[in-house]
Amino acid sequence: MRREKNRYIFAPEGRRGRERRHGLRKTLLIFLPLLAAILLISNYIVSNRVRLERVSLTILNLPEDLEQYSILHLSDLHGAELGENQRAVAAALGDIRYSCVVMTGDMLGKDQDVEPLLDLIALMPAGTPKYYIPGDTDGDALDSFAHSSLSVYTSWAERLMEAGVTILDRPVSETRGKGTIWFVPEELYTLNLDQMTDVYRDQLAEMNRRATALTADDAARRRVLEYEVDRMAAVREAREQFRPADIQLVLTHTPLSEEYVQDMIRWGSKEEAFSMRYAGLILAGHYNGGQWRIPLKGPVFVPEMGWFPEDSQVKGLSFPAGIPQYISPGLGSDPHYENMRGRIFNPPTVTLITLTRKAAK
Repeated sequence: MRREKNRYIFAPEGRRGRERRHGLRKTLLIFLPLLAAILLISNYIVSNRVRLERVSLTILNLPEDLEQYSILHLSDLHGAELGENQRAVAAALGDIRYSCVVMTGDMLGKDQDVEPLLDLIALMPAGTPKYYIPGDTDGDALDSFAHSSLSVYTSWAERLMEAGVTILDRPVSETRGKGTIWFVPEELYTLNLDQMTDVYRDQLAEMNRRATALTADDAARRRVLEYEVDRMAAVREAREQFRPADIQLVLTHTPLSEEYVQDMIRWGSKEEAFSMRYAGLILAGHYNGGQWRIPLKGPVFVPEMGWFPEDSQVKGLSFPAGIPQYISPGLGSDPHYENMRGRIFNPPTVTLITLTRKAAK
């Protein structure tokens, strides 16, 4: 009798356990879709609202006349349309003022679609200097094959220049009072100017010797070689104009590593005008802030770095070999992130960098 009584006593508790488990399942069935909806909505809000990041950067040898010089830094649009006529970018910019615009590549869309970038440029004052270096998905700005015009540039580069953009392939300077700031593409820091000048001249001379037998593609190639010879002359002239008191801004699409910058400083001569020794700031892009991010944690995966890289490697301000480098978080979605399309918890970002001589408090 006691054994029967025990079974009877514990039987209701088994039913209660099953009821609790059933209730838990019902709760999860309600809670998990709700959580997923909250995450989706949160990500949509975060990843579709353009953010303006403000960075104040101290450069101790900044000339007084360049105090508060400001740079609007954009990168990696990848042809994204952030609202009609880039309305979300316009909302982020508001009425801020800036001295120049720097675009560090991968701004074109699929098949070199330039229209979204032109919509972005239309938001900026016409008289503000705008500098562009192509990224790895943009392709070369020069066209060495026969095309519909006698220009050495591709059609997308032509349209950008018509919109007031400088395709930066040589040093360009701006002077304010007694202060001069140079915008220098990073590739020039490793350029053997004398050697490359001879190479281009030799190739051009060979084409000129057989000028009567040139094909249309050959003629296009000759125009590019003439352009390159002129570019080498412009680089040489810029080197003669540079003064050690001038500020150099290095523009690169892919961020520079600690080891690379150290080697460039070690190999560079103090007599060389465009040397990493004189770099005041490096501006880069390329990584899109990691594309997919975990809130409060950082990027999930970067193809060149693997899983969960340090945040400082993919965006924001760092100091390789003591030189400030700002990596733009970017605006669009990079196709190099296979199976990771779109931005997750990663707001598209434009950056206003203000230069100052004052030490940070």
